[in-house]
This record gives sequence, structure tokens and C-alpha cells, in this order.
Amino acid sequence: MICRAVPPKSGQPDLPRPSYFLICVDIFNQKLDKEELFEYFLHNFMISLEVKNLAKSFGFRKVFEGINFSLKEKESLVVTGKNGSGKSTLLKILAGLLRLSKGEVNINLESQIKNRGERRKLISFASPDLSLYDELTALENLEFLANVQGLDFKPDELNKKLDEVGLKGRGEDQVSSYSSGMKQRLKYVFALLNDPQILLLDEPGSNLDEPGLFLLDNIIAEQKKRGILVLATNDKREIKYGDKILNLDQQGFSFIS
Repeated sequence: MICRAVPPKSGQPDLPRPSYFLICVDIFNQKLDKEELFEYFLHNFMISLEVKNLAKSFGFRKVFEGINFSLKEKESLVVTGKNGSGKSTLLKILAGLLRLSKGEVNINLESQIKNRGERRKLISFASPDLSLYDELTALENLEFLANVQGLDFKPDELNKKLDEVGLKGRGEDQVSSYSSGMKQRLKYVFALLNDPQILLLDEPGSNLDEPGLFLLDNIIAEQKKRGILVLATNDKREIKYGDKILNLDQQGFSFIS
């Protein structure tokens, strides 16, 4: 058994550290490897995201610099700015898809900074740029993407997730037959497969009709109840999703309001 003594989360019983260790044993009643233990801490303890003096350049072209913010569980940030200001770039850096040029991005779970491998379990990213395999069915796409993440779902479970986003009965259809709005809904199924503690959404309302926007409202509301949300948008209707606003247009400087 590998375990570490940690204080209980807010709302949990105020127990001494040794008692909490015993609770950990009682819950599992079996030997745990590091992977299983991490999963337990992942879903039971506080998470935070901290960005320090972040800068990104492509060659000699500076995209942004001096970005600082921190988010705790149940907090949300909307990133806004004109086209080319670096909104999508910032989210891709947070997701680990792009290297930063300067600064730090730290993800903390109960004050312990997580390494690159552990971060992948914590974060999901949905974007119009996310590519799906048009020659595969929706179910085949989800099965493949789940396997990449080390997740295992039965077809019935995936079909249920498709039902929840308004794609009932379309799991066996090739994605090439999907409209842009249907593909966006499928991307949300993928993004939520791992119950992310940190959800990154780039232009989340893109290609969605009114029922799709209602679905988006629900996805965001649920994420804000249990984790961290970072959203990039130029849509004024979506500013409401943020507890904090990061504007990348302020003469090269960022601000939080």
C-alpha cells in the first residue's frame, strides 16, 4: 500500500492524519499500486492551476508575455481577445500541446505538483481544431480515443454518452456524415470521457444550434461544480461563464477582473 497522509477536503470529517490513512485502507480493502492511488486522490482532493510569467513566441513573433493567474477548484476563467491575440495558443500550452517560451504552468493536487504523465489524467481539451477520423464511426472514434487515454468503455456506455449530447442512434454512422455541429457534440463526449478536473474549451459554442448551446450550458455548469474551467472565446454571450476574465488585448498586458 502506498499512501500519504493529507488533511481532509472541505466538507469531509475533521479527522487526524493517522485516521485518514486508515480510511484510505478501509475504502479500498486491497493493495493499491501508484496508478490506483493517484486516481483516488484525483477525485477526492483539491486541485489548482497556477500560471506564472507565461510567455510564448513563434520565432521572432511574440504572441503574449507576462501572463499570471491562478485558479482553484470550482473557479473558471474566460480568455478573450482579438483574432491572433493568442487565446488558442494559451489553451494549447495549458493542455500540454505546445511548449511555452518562458514561465511556468503548475497543476497542484493537494499542494503536490503533478508531472507531465499525471497531468494527462487531469486535463481535457476541446477545440474546433480537434481532428476526428471521418472514415470511422462515432463509436470507433470514441473507442480509439479512450484507448489512447487508457480508458475502457463498453459500447453501451459510449452509446449512452452519445445519447446525452443529442446523438442518439448515430454511433454507428461514419463521422464524415456528421454536420459541423454534430462533430462539435462528439468532441464534447471525447473531452468528458475522463471526467476531467480541468476542462479547457476553445470557442465552445462554435457550430452549435440552440439545443447545442443549451447542452453547452449544462456541461459548463457541471464542470464548475466539481473542477476548473478555462474557456477561450470572442462571443460576448460566453463571457458569463467566467468568474475571472483574462483579456489579451490590453496593449500586450493581461489583466484579471
